[in-house]
Amino acid sequence: MDNSGKEKEAMALMAEAEKKVKSSQSFFGSLFGGSSKMEDACDLYGRAANMFKMAKNWSAAGNAFSQAALLHLQMQSKHDAATNFIDAGNAFKKSDPQEAINCLNRAIEIYTDMGRFTIAAKHHVTIAEVYETELVDIDKAIAHYEQAADYYKGEESTSSANKCLLKVATYAAQLERYPKAIEIYEQVATHAMDSTLLKYSAKDYFFKAALCHFCVDMLNAKLALQKYEEMFPAFSDSRECKLVKKLLDAFEEQNVDAYTDANIDRLMVHVITSPCHAVRISRISRINIKFIFVMTTADTNSSAKGLLCTFIRQQFIHAIATNSRVTG
Repeated sequence: MDNSGKEKEAMALMAEAEKKVKSSQSFFGSLFGGSSKMEDACDLYGRAANMFKMAKNWSAAGNAFSQAALLHLQMQSKHDAATNFIDAGNAFKKSDPQEAINCLNRAIEIYTDMGRFTIAAKHHVTIAEVYETELVDIDKAIAHYEQAADYYKGEESTSSANKCLLKVATYAAQLERYPKAIEIYEQVATHAMDSTLLKYSAKDYFFKAALCHFCVDMLNAKLALQKYEEMFPAFSDSRECKLVKKLLDAFEEQNVDAYTDANIDRLMVHVITSPCHAVRISRISRINIKFIFVMTTADTNSSAKGLLCTFIRQQFIHAIATNSRVTG
């Protein structure tokens, strides 16, 4: 059966479902088997939705699932209603992201009313991802990641909460909301260093927090670095800590040669290409510097590494030149 045939069958099922609903709402229909007709209508809407999915008519599929969800709500079947709203949201994601969000929000309302906060958090993450990738509204994405983190925390799912918070920190740094990013990185680092399994990731979070401090003020970065070394002695011997110290020294002396020294190049390559590190683009606002942070992975080839180091050197040289003009 081709797609047009599937759509015709789906539309016939929708029409039959609508007849069932109208029949159940009539005086005699409500007296004789009204609830069973509503259940039949829900089943028909679900079948129609799946036929629309097979035909790749995502909007129609989402609408059919939504109709089923609304009927389930009328019958006080909250769990089934939430499930159908989720199915509707998943269908709408392929055609109408805003309507997908509306359906997911309806499901979240039901789940929170039922006390199912972990599931609600999961769908807040889904909404955040839609805002990230489809609607490109980062502030709303942040809000949903934060709400998800709150729900996960309430359910003692600290690892899931921290994963959401790290997304918030990444965007906060990119939007130059450095205090917020610093607070989150420090919070997650503190949690990580107390865990046998996670303690090796703490240095990465302290590294990012230090860089955010650097974006605010060099003195802040130095004081923060000292604090992190006291809190987590293993951080002192890490490549990340050594890198930040060399960057601070080179910047304070406005010494381009020191920054472009081969040792720093090697350090930069090690830190950025280490598989457990993901560094993002940020900016040192007080002197208008575009700073480090390019996402790479451990399989980055040598050519890409060379280009990356060249880019970083150029940015640092530009930063010092800019600062000289401002302060000169």
